[in-house]
Amino acid sequence: MSRAIIIGCGGVAQVAVHKCCQHSEIFTDLCIASRTKAKCDKIAKELAPKTKTKITTAQVDAGNVGELVKLFKEFKPDIVLHLGMPYHNLTIMDACVECGVHYLDTAGYEPENTDDPTWHAIYEKRCREKHFMAFFDYSWQWAYQDKFAKIGKTALLGCGFDPGVTQVYAAYAKKHEFDKIEYLDILDCNGGDHGYPFATNFNPEINLREVSSPASYWEGGSFHTIPAMSVHKKYNFEGAGERDIYMLHHEEVESIVNYLTDLKRVRFFMTFGQSYIDHMNCLEDVGMLSTHPVEFQGHKIVPVQFLKSLLPDPASLGPRTKGKTNIGCIFRGTKDGKPKDFYIYNVCDHQECYKEVGSQAVPYTAGVPAVCGAMMLLTGKWDKAGAYTCEEFDPDPFLEELGPLGLPSKTTTHPVLVEE
Repeated sequence: MSRAIIIGCGGVAQVAVHKCCQHSEIFTDLCIASRTKAKCDKIAKELAPKTKTKITTAQVDAGNVGELVKLFKEFKPDIVLHLGMPYHNLTIMDACVECGVHYLDTAGYEPENTDDPTWHAIYEKRCREKHFMAFFDYSWQWAYQDKFAKIGKTALLGCGFDPGVTQVYAAYAKKHEFDKIEYLDILDCNGGDHGYPFATNFNPEINLREVSSPASYWEGGSFHTIPAMSVHKKYNFEGAGERDIYMLHHEEVESIVNYLTDLKRVRFFMTFGQSYIDHMNCLEDVGMLSTHPVEFQGHKIVPVQFLKSLLPDPASLGPRTKGKTNIGCIFRGTKDGKPKDFYIYNVCDHQECYKEVGSQAVPYTAGVPAVCGAMMLLTGKWDKAGAYTCEEFDPDPFLEELGPLGLPSKTTTHPVLVEE
């Protein structure tokens, strides 16, 4: 019997709420908290007649530690699942430390106010040390290791699919398939079609900033930064066919290189259609992806946040999205002195997800692993105090639970590797 708070009420959070309510034997009491309480009330009203989980709702500013602490002390959660904006990772972690609660999120911290001089000093120092540039990564949150260790609780960082399951796949490959892993390509394919000329499949503000940031890969013991979308290849995905893939920076690369110590190279690729790239390039050229406030008719607005208000809500894409996603990892290394390739991945159907939880597959593939990670902590199958990413735990109980939750894995020892 456990009490959980889910912070956020967007697409990923709504998937997680559905999944928690399907497992009332673990999630006996659930509070859905967001800045907009009406959204929480709507999903609570929908699910209350269908579950034994007791659902309550709350209004909270996730950027306000005082408000968070007040909510946590009133509800007394065993775990907090932060499924909102990554701008608020640190404030929620602070509140969890103060209240002695497990913490979980699905994406690395990203500062919201990039105009702050203090933030710029930290950012520039980090870029010099790591040799890559991105607004989001784990280093901000790894600094909480001792804080969570002292209270005997876990901060589980980046427990979506990528990051998240991809790191569990790395732990699985290391434990069961290889003596030495030297190469890793992480591939994220969304083969869905929503019918709009341009829309993002998860939060537009985060999605567009992620894609337009400089790309990076790890090779020869260090990170290498390249212009955004400058490396383009093709790959034939099960369930989605041949797709254009582009190298990006992604935070799990930063943690995996610390875990798989024999690696010679790690890359992350994501699929994009030409229409998406054309729209994004145009928006970037005219300044619409900027996070810097501008003056407009006597008001300060952030261009990318204004753009977000104009684009379709990702949570509304479910009924119109068709096709499949395919996300996985291709490993190359040795086993028993012989060369070996190994591919582990998941194929998820947009329409099947919508039938089950009213969501398309992109939020589904992030929300389901978050619930799976929460189950690991609440049942004690993952039991290690501190701030950790997913590859630092035993992969077996997680993957044993992830399949029945809706994301079964497939494997092959003869993958078609990404061309050099």
